[in-house]
Amino acid sequence: MPNLSLKVNIPSTGAVKTMQFEANMVVYDACKLIRDRLQDSSSTAAKDFGMFLPDEDPKKGVWLEPGRTLEYYLLKTGDLVEYRKKIRPLRVKMMDGALKTVMVDDSQIVEDLVKTICERIGVSNFEEYSLIHEEEEGDEDKKKPSDKEKELKVRDAKKMEQIRKKWHTDDELHWLNQDKSLREQGIDETAVLTLRKKYFFSDQNVDRNDPVQLNLLYVQARDAILQGSHPVSQEEAYQFAALQAQVQYSNYDSSRTRAYIDVKEFLPKEYQKKGVEKRILTEYAKLTGLTELNAKFRYIQLSRSLKTYGVSFFLVKEKMKGKNKLVPRLLGVTKESVMRVDEKTKEIMKTWPLTTVRRWAASPNSFTLDFGDYSESYYSVQTTEGETISQLI
Repeated sequence: MPNLSLKVNIPSTGAVKTMQFEANMVVYDACKLIRDRLQDSSSTAAKDFGMFLPDEDPKKGVWLEPGRTLEYYLLKTGDLVEYRKKIRPLRVKMMDGALKTVMVDDSQIVEDLVKTICERIGVSNFEEYSLIHEEEEGDEDKKKPSDKEKELKVRDAKKMEQIRKKWHTDDELHWLNQDKSLREQGIDETAVLTLRKKYFFSDQNVDRNDPVQLNLLYVQARDAILQGSHPVSQEEAYQFAALQAQVQYSNYDSSRTRAYIDVKEFLPKEYQKKGVEKRILTEYAKLTGLTELNAKFRYIQLSRSLKTYGVSFFLVKEKMKGKNKLVPRLLGVTKESVMRVDEKTKEIMKTWPLTTVRRWAASPNSFTLDFGDYSESYYSVQTTEGETISQLI
């Protein structure tokens, strides 16, 4: 087999060396050859370093897989590769605001990174979590806010945006692609990602024996209720507020607690009225003796009784029956069903069990459900989130 002469850049030292390889050599052996040439006998180098094929566009740079041959990557004599460290720090924000730095493998896809992160913080069901890249201030100004609406050819962009903000739909969350690496998605070492629960398959099994995940669930449910993602009745709102107070301040104390209750922090916007503090305090006083852990557990139990709990919502457009007109609608996806939801009240209009969905199709501007023998017609909507919806089904 002819020799392959490659320029090997060592970023840690700035040196560039020309080395000879066999074209059919696997990357793992090529890395060993490089280490031998560099006289690096440390055991960590073999695990933490790898070969990287750079590109002018950082997103297109590729880590060479250890089990692949060099010729698989169509390398030719004179090409430049890098022998560099794969391990990098990643800053991850928890739903409670805590910021953790985790060392991750830059060559791995997001799905594997989430597993690493969850193992470090003590969460077992890592497959139900994913990462969000929150846009920095000013990012939204750089892109025209009506780009998505232009793609959908929607004239009432303002109305759609109002609905999206009201319900905090999932299409406003920038979920990372599970099947791509951070590098492929333009996530550099300065980025802060948020770990968030994406799927709700086994959370009913989370109890007081799993305080880490119980806290993550509590914070995510609390934020969703206060933002309005989960509509609640007035009485339910008072119960949630009382449990939140018990978590934050422990037992009710009439001499000091009243000053702590800011309705803006404890109630959804529609219930933030003068005088409601008394109702919250009445419910709060009933919880005396409840530990912080048990208060969080009860909060989650009450959250699970809500119709919208565990539902991922997407703002879409569907054709009005009998008319050639598109109207806003919420499309909800759970672990068991797909549903049409009223965009004004979040009342469920129709539910299709996933067992009746035979196939689905996602395009850049639409998403379609095929129910096979269960229905004579398809259900199709306009959306740019078709691929994200597909991942949930």
